[in-house]
Amino acid sequence: MKPNFIQKVTNWGNFPVVEKEMRSEDSFKKIKEFVLSHNEIIARGNGRCYGDASLGETIFSTKKLNKFISFDRLNGIIECESGVLLSDILEISVPQGYFLYVTPGTKFISVGGAIASDVHGKNHHAEGCFSEYVTEFKLMTENGDIITCSREENSDKFWATIGGMGLTGIILTVKFKLKNIQSAYIRQESIKAENLDEIFRLFEESESWTYTVAWIDCLQKGKNLGRSILMRGEHAFQHELPQNLAKQPLRLKKKLQPTVPFYFPGFVLNALTVKIFNLLYYKKQTKKEVKSFIDYETFFYPLDAITDWNKIYGKSGFIQYQMVIPKEAGKEGMKQILETIAASGNGSFLAVLKLFGKNNPEAYNSFPFEGYTLALDFKVNSKLKKLVDKLDDIVQQFGGRIYLTKDSMSRSSLTNYLKNIQSSKFVSLQHKRIINNNS
Repeated sequence: MKPNFIQKVTNWGNFPVVEKEMRSEDSFKKIKEFVLSHNEIIARGNGRCYGDASLGETIFSTKKLNKFISFDRLNGIIECESGVLLSDILEISVPQGYFLYVTPGTKFISVGGAIASDVHGKNHHAEGCFSEYVTEFKLMTENGDIITCSREENSDKFWATIGGMGLTGIILTVKFKLKNIQSAYIRQESIKAENLDEIFRLFEESESWTYTVAWIDCLQKGKNLGRSILMRGEHAFQHELPQNLAKQPLRLKKKLQPTVPFYFPGFVLNALTVKIFNLLYYKKQTKKEVKSFIDYETFFYPLDAITDWNKIYGKSGFIQYQMVIPKEAGKEGMKQILETIAASGNGSFLAVLKLFGKNNPEAYNSFPFEGYTLALDFKVNSKLKKLVDKLDDIVQQFGGRIYLTKDSMSRSSLTNYLKNIQSSKFVSLQHKRIINNNS
């Protein structure tokens, strides 16, 4: 009989699925005992990354490290354990007039995971990555020591941990800054673009906006290649809001939360259904430009509104492929990527284009650099690996990079962090795969 801590584990993409040891503790003393008694460990937050990043021979789950330590409401500084979710932080901070400086497309990730992936959002060109607002964290190293890491103290560990995908140890607590807001609403402009030339022009014209993102119909060809809708937004001031929203500007009404109750059959998602979905999504906005006020959940976390939406891709699961192409080569690189996807027939319901600004050079493990990034969801099937290999070649040709948080299939991570892997006790299946692919 297997010990009860051996279990099947997978991340949000339901690919791959592994059967490994996973433990969770809320005592630093017990965590130290766990670390000292194992040769290979990887920390895991809420399992909302898409790839195999937090999967390994032995997994430490930070879910029990879920306590708040302090909230300085005057200066907007919060301290909490690493397993606290962004959703928990928003629940207490938004009514107090604070928001996350940087948030990815789901609020259900842990703070520790936000540091390990150095997550970015729709505002990287304006406000950078999550790490820009982290002041310090406590890290348990492979010998069980707990050290404080900041820009001034243990700075080498601080920067190695930022975007380091768990290689340096287990993040225990984090202190970081929040931004002031006057309302829980976003002033949004939504603009349709007929092709890749137009969407790139719109991004350039919108660089003064804090938040920009575009949905792209990735199966279009010819003159419609890159057909898309740009959404740009700013946190709304109270005086801007319509009267019905201005009465309680920091509080949102509770919404119904639909659930996907079962895994969809494999035949439901195919090139035809993706084409139909993309057509309907593009056509639902009848005007060229629409201005509106929407709540922050709708703007930042549209998919979080549907519980278990990942089941739509069936039991075989899906991957999210995300890359960044340097800005000067962005249009040509994206053109080749979109043409390759359209030719393959492996369409994506969710294809999201964003603009990255210059990244902090000290955060050498971080994914973003100045350029354009495209993220796409693909259902796992027998043809997908061939497509990923082709996309990898294009990314490498244009001097791009793959996002480790999403990766579970690429030949090469195209990052500069391999030097840190060899001597680390904290190793994931992803780290081993990258070593094997680059040896």
